[in-house]
Amino acid sequence: MSSPGAAGSLRLDKLLWYLRFARSRSIAQAMVAAGHIRLDGRRVVRASAAVHAGATLVLPVGERIEVIRLLALPQRRGPAPEAQACYVRLGAEAPAASS
Repeated sequence: MSSPGAAGSLRLDKLLWYLRFARSRSIAQAMVAAGHIRLDGRRVVRASAAVHAGATLVLPVGERIEVIRLLALPQRRGPAPEAQACYVRLGAEAPAASS
């Protein structure tokens, strides 16, 4: 079996698990199957959807929606700092202006 990033893509459920957006791969599969994930602007319902570096993902994280762009595909489910180095958050909310 080849390494996850060898072909330049990774299954969506594995990616969510590797990047620590889901505690387990089965939870990641349920998130995708429920239609809560968008990949490059289109709704994805297949956990086996291929994700490439440079892709934009929209996903729920707790009570908020995260928009991330993948900088690189992770090779494993490592520590949080290693996972966070693989993506950048887009559309960060600006602090509310005080009146």
